[in-house]
Amino acid sequence: MSDAKTLAFETDCHIFEGCGFPTPGLHSFVFKPIFTVGGFEFNKPILLVLLSTIIVIGFFWAAFNKPKLIPGKLQMIGELGYDFVRRGVVYETLGKREGDKYVPLMVSLFFFVWMMNIWSIIPVAQFPATSIIAFPAGLAAVVYVLWVSLTFKKHGFVGAFKNITGYDRSLGPVFPVVMFFEFLSNLLIRPFTHAVRLFANMFAGHVLLLIFTIASWYLLNGIGIAYAGVSFLMVLVMTVFELFIQALQAYVFILLSCSYIQGALAEHH
Repeated sequence: MSDAKTLAFETDCHIFEGCGFPTPGLHSFVFKPIFTVGGFEFNKPILLVLLSTIIVIGFFWAAFNKPKLIPGKLQMIGELGYDFVRRGVVYETLGKREGDKYVPLMVSLFFFVWMMNIWSIIPVAQFPATSIIAFPAGLAAVVYVLWVSLTFKKHGFVGAFKNITGYDRSLGPVFPVVMFFEFLSNLLIRPFTHAVRLFANMFAGHVLLLIFTIASWYLLNGIGIAYAGVSFLMVLVMTVFELFIQALQAYVFILLSCSYIQGALAEHH
């Protein structure tokens, strides 16, 4: 490795000391395995996903294991979160009659995604697991399989084909073109954008936090100290902003999930 390359990733150096700014990049999302079992590498993102699963399951088990008529603090928080997803998302999108059966799934998805996002601002962890595309893609695949299976179950093969392709003879000579793009959009682009929307937002947010955090340290030298203070202020601002984005992206993920299910259950005209 050249001296220039070494200096570009030097973390113990400050401005005016002859070293380059340690710019974050794709290397910031690659982690050495904590341990390896049969060729499977268990690394930090997987650990965070596992912890997210344990925390979400543990929280709701503790909140509702022994429910009381007059809820305690933990049960009350659990009920507020559950009710927010049930009434604010599922019922609003699917209605009460159809939506009840999907509430557990959407509550699980919302809090699981939210927890994976929150790791970004938690000391020591400081990494959103959803900034690794495999995890949003896996969750989007679950929703995709559910949507496709519900479409065929509800409408049969012919009805599902019409539902997916937007079949409408009244469109005249352009309807084959519309069918092609609807088919492409629903079966290929939809699951892709569902995953990428979550991934891209958390990826970009983490990079921005890294830039301002590293800059705060790098500028701590001479006149650069004044700029370091501004950079650290941006870290605080970005952290607050990330709190909002983390919850928003979890909300958007399940809102889209519900809208896809609603489309599968809707009658084709």
